[in-house]
Amino acid sequence: MKIGKVAMIGAGAIGSYFVEGLSEKLGENFWVVAEGERKTRLSERGIVINGKKVCLNVRTAEESFGADLLIVAVKYGALQESLTLIEKIVDKHTIVMSPLNGIDSESIIGTKIGTNHMVYSFMKIAAQRVGNEITYNPDVTAGIFFGEKDGSRSERILAIQALLEGTKVHYHICDHIEQDIWFKFALNISTNLPQAIINCGYGAYTDSAHLAYISNRLRDEVVQVAAMKGIDISDENSSTGKNSDILPDSRFSTLQDLDAKRETEIEMFSGALIRMGKELGVETPFNEFAYHAIKCLEEKNCGKIK
Repeated sequence: MKIGKVAMIGAGAIGSYFVEGLSEKLGENFWVVAEGERKTRLSERGIVINGKKVCLNVRTAEESFGADLLIVAVKYGALQESLTLIEKIVDKHTIVMSPLNGIDSESIIGTKIGTNHMVYSFMKIAAQRVGNEITYNPDVTAGIFFGEKDGSRSERILAIQALLEGTKVHYHICDHIEQDIWFKFALNISTNLPQAIINCGYGAYTDSAHLAYISNRLRDEVVQVAAMKGIDISDENSSTGKNSDILPDSRFSTLQDLDAKRETEIEMFSGALIRMGKELGVETPFNEFAYHAIKCLEEKNCGKIK
């Protein structure tokens, strides 16, 4: 198995990392998938990565049919509407990776095209996005984490490794990918949400015992829900559950969305955890507060409340 043609849906913070990392190796065989006005805009304007304008090879979903690998890098709120595009791209042999935040993108996509196409994955990248400009520090970006659910070095895992080898994409093959995804989920909930509510930089987690307390309680609830699912993420010292080197003034995706008056991914974070907690009989009061607080901030941004 060899991966020679790669398609990607989404050209934001995660997508830009793959544009920067794979374009040189794949050339015309790396495609950004878009339709209509968005296709025109991306084709004409490209994106700006770390101050450098990058032209994109933009194709429709039909034109991208039969890609060897499809990377789904959309925002969570756009995932449902992307399923039609995904279905048009995927052939029998296509591998699909969706390194989105959260814990359910693989199952959502797999329900549409078959879970046999999915390789579980997640990203660690601290990127800032303003318009079509994305900035991140490539030297400290951990990159893509992926693996089979049974931890095996399957043919397709080795094919992905061969694709990424020698590129600018940092990668990690995981022996326990489901557990690692939950570690990342807990990290996102405990660091994304408190700073978004308080409107502060990452350094506040060490500067404020109060913010640290909120962060820890949010994480505790994720640990409890994961435990009910048979997944142990109680080890606070796990490297997967920690951020890479991040500047104290860094603002994560939820706060960036609020700054830009965009819809946040709170449904993917606390929304998903609250639903699972109710199903499993686990109380999640801190996440319930975070969910409603951020929903209020979204309403404030769109003028619904003043």
